[in-house]
Amino acid sequence: MDNRDEVRQFLASRRARITPDQAGLPQYGGSRRVPGLRRAEVALLAGVSPDYYVRLERGNLTGVSDSVLDAIARALQLDDAERSHLHDLARAANTTPRTRRRPGRQQIRPAVQQLLDAMTDAPTFVRNGRLDILASNPLGQALYSPAFAGQQRPVNLARFCFLDPAAETFYPDWDDAASTTVALLRTEAGRDPYDKSLTDLVGELVTRSDTFRTLWAAHNVRLHHTGVKQFRHPVVGLLSLGYEAMPLPADPGLTMTAYHAEPESPAQDGLRLLASWAATSTVPTSPPGATACDSAPSAKDWPSPPSGSEPWA
Repeated sequence: MDNRDEVRQFLASRRARITPDQAGLPQYGGSRRVPGLRRAEVALLAGVSPDYYVRLERGNLTGVSDSVLDAIARALQLDDAERSHLHDLARAANTTPRTRRRPGRQQIRPAVQQLLDAMTDAPTFVRNGRLDILASNPLGQALYSPAFAGQQRPVNLARFCFLDPAAETFYPDWDDAASTTVALLRTEAGRDPYDKSLTDLVGELVTRSDTFRTLWAAHNVRLHHTGVKQFRHPVVGLLSLGYEAMPLPADPGLTMTAYHAEPESPAQDGLRLLASWAATSTVPTSPPGATACDSAPSAKDWPSPPSGSEPWA
C-alpha cells in the first residue's frame, strides 16, 4: 500500500463530499468543474496557503504539524474516525524505514486466555488489526461457528464476510457488516501501511470480491468500540447482541470483543440455548503452542440443538 496514494485519495474523497453551502462559503454563478470544494477553498477554511494544501493533497505529509492536520480536519468536517485516520496517515508518512516496526508473531498470553475462559456467559474473542480471531472462549466459538466451519486458521472475519456464502445468512444486515469490515481494515491500513500480512489480505479480497473492491475504493474509516450487532445463528436463530471492543494495552494491536444480551430478552434466552448447545460438544486438545481457536471444531463436528429446542425467530 502506497501511503502517498492513500493520503491523496482520502483527502480528495473527503473534499468532494463537502459543498460550498455546507462549508459556509458564498455561492458564485457558473458551473463548478469539481464536485465539492476546490483545493483553494479548503486552504482558505484551514488557514493555509493554496500551494501548501495542494502539496498535502498530493500525498506529501512530511513534516506536517498536528495543528495543521486539525485545521484540515475541521475544514473537511471529518468525524472522529476520519480525524484519527488523517493523523495515522501523517505518522506513517513521517516514519523512516529504520524506525518502522517489524511486527512479530502475535500470541495470546496465558492470562488473556484465562480471562476469556472465565467469561462463561458472554461470547468473547481476541482479534488483531487484520481481523484474525486469535483466541476465543467456548461461547464465542459457538456464536461464530459458521466462520469456524472453514479449515483455514486463524479464522479471518474479513475473509469470512466476503468469501464465504454462509456470511450472508449469518449477518442479517450483510451490507452493514461488509461496510464495517472494510472500514476497519482501511483504518488499520492507515496505522501501518507497511504491514505485509494486511496488504496480502487486502490484495486477495480486492481480487476475489467485487463488493470489497468497491467499498475499499470509498476510503471510509470507522471507530468500532461499542454498539449492537445482529446475527442469524444456524441453531438459535436471530440474536441481537450489544458489544464492547476493548484494546488490550499490554498487547498492542490486539482487541478483545465481548457480546452481551439485554436482561430477560429473547437474545438472552438465545445465548443460554447457545451455551447449552456448546457444552455438549467435544473440543479437541490444542497442539502445543496453539491457541484454543487453532483446534476449534468445524460445523460438522457440532452436535444437534438440545432436544425439544427450537431456533429463535
